Amino acid sequence: MADGFLTTHVLDTAVGTPAAGMRITLYALDGGSRKMLAEMTTNDDGRTDSPILPKQDFATGSYELEFQVGDYLDRQQGASKANRFLDVVPIRFQIDDESSHYHVPLLVSPFGFSTYRGS
Repeated sequence: MADGFLTTHVLDTAVGTPAAGMRITLYALDGGSRKMLAEMTTNDDGRTDSPILPKQDFATGSYELEFQVGDYLDRQQGASKANRFLDVVPIRFQIDDESSHYHVPLLVSPFGFSTYRGS
């Protein structure tokens, strides 16, 4: 059985706070198809309450996290489609070590984002 798991942390860099209430969807990718594995919402700390991909479901392969940034900005900051650039932010990545913790944080503002493999 795998010992690894997948987590995220979303920070709103425009206001300097965690991005609470953002919907996140995880997909497994296989060739040209996507299979939804999980859908969660960030808590007050900008994290999910449990791993997005827990140890018992963790496997090597290609994945995509979709962050519903536009909906979050519209709700949390009063942004409108007219004054923001981002909507859905997809991040595609590989899991190649079933014993590792994969952490995919997102730093976001209405006009840009960045990510990295965290620990």
